[in-house]
Amino acid sequence: MPDVTQHVEDLTPRQIVEELDKYIIGQDDAKKNVAIALRNRWRRQNAPEEMRDEIMPNNIIMIGPTGVGKTEIARRLARLARAPFIKVEASKFTEVGYVGRDVDSMIRDLTDIAVNMVEKEHKEAVQDRAQELAEERILDILIPPEDDRQSQSGDGASDEPGFTVRETDETGPEGDDTSLRQRTRQKFRDKLQRGDLDDREIEIEVTSDSQSMMQMFGPMGMEEMGVNLEELFGNLGGGQSQKTRRVTVEEAREILTQEEAQKLIDMDQVKEDALERVQQAGIVFVDEIDKVASGTRTRDEGGQGAGVSRQGVQRDLLPIVEGSTVTTKHGMVETDHILFIASGAFHAAKPSDLIPELQGRFPIRVELNNLDEDDFYEILTKPKNALVKQYRALFRSENVTIEFEKEGVSELARIAAEVNADVENIGARRLHTVLTTLLEDLLFDVPEEISPGSKVVIDADRVRDRLSSIASSRDLSQYIL
Repeated sequence: MPDVTQHVEDLTPRQIVEELDKYIIGQDDAKKNVAIALRNRWRRQNAPEEMRDEIMPNNIIMIGPTGVGKTEIARRLARLARAPFIKVEASKFTEVGYVGRDVDSMIRDLTDIAVNMVEKEHKEAVQDRAQELAEERILDILIPPEDDRQSQSGDGASDEPGFTVRETDETGPEGDDTSLRQRTRQKFRDKLQRGDLDDREIEIEVTSDSQSMMQMFGPMGMEEMGVNLEELFGNLGGGQSQKTRRVTVEEAREILTQEEAQKLIDMDQVKEDALERVQQAGIVFVDEIDKVASGTRTRDEGGQGAGVSRQGVQRDLLPIVEGSTVTTKHGMVETDHILFIASGAFHAAKPSDLIPELQGRFPIRVELNNLDEDDFYEILTKPKNALVKQYRALFRSENVTIEFEKEGVSELARIAAEVNADVENIGARRLHTVLTTLLEDLLFDVPEEISPGSKVVIDADRVRDRLSSIASSRDLSQYIL
């Protein structure tokens, strides 16, 4: 199996699917298509330069009912790619001129995510140097330099956190304080690195991270365009504001390391790298795209105005998906090579209800299958983040062991599939409600009634006793399950 820590360019499409299989059951066609799309990002980067800009991403539209894994596929793909990723709801956007967010804001938000991602990576690269500088600042407080020590003694201060270096026979006739101070500083550096001084309290000066920001609101969706007043009017306060905090040495090391790391990185380079990453590797997941499709039912229910607004959102979305330039506070972003993955249940509308131009920009269509009883059993047991494993971890935190027998899990899967068929098909999300109802009393009784060290067994009889009467009553299951 491939190692998830390796770069995506080292993963073949087959290995990408294997990684997705650890979290998502079934939906092989969808996983296969997104794996190809992800690998194609690397292939384009390694194509001949004259063809590189001509190769456009194959955007994907995933069609399937709720709770079958559409969003989870996109989320896991982004984590695997370590690429800037944002999930947006198509229904949250409005046509330009209407009150609400415009579609350009998804690219601005994606750019903010990329800047934070790249900034974190740059900080990690200079972390060792930042820790050294933070230690020096702490040592300057514990063993003040000569000038600071003389000024402190001249002021009559007696409660400063620093230590006074006294002359001894080692200083010699000339009173060579320098070598003694260096030896003392080295001793305290060793103590600091061993953690012997972690509980000692010191006062540190940190740069205030509060900035004067003015938000601009306008009809063109400029709500995210923050303007730094300090950049407009200069540093009227004569420099960055400092504030004093009294913290332990352990806390001071962490605070000062982050501050020094911030000083060491070049934010202009961070923004440049982030813009490049957004343009070459960004992924936008547009959920609920069927809600902006102008189907017959949506027109009848929402009226003509709603239909016009939906088509307006599609028209605004079209240039972003086709490739355009969006202005962000970090710079201009070209969307030509951003990968767009759309999804929708398409209960009330059909993919053909989208405007033809937008349909053409999503050439890859994948239909996701409904989940049955066998799928539910695998979802409960196989993935790394399976619900059964999650509840085991919750009970383990109380030192209580909970054991799910195979027959008990099978009964859970059967009841979840039965309720989905009778009431409303919400896919794998039904497992959350079924398990919550099953374990509600147990979670309430720990740790008073069920003492630490106990063992709880969930078998088929226990599942039937707790859930069968609810599942069999259609009226009750609508509210409880």
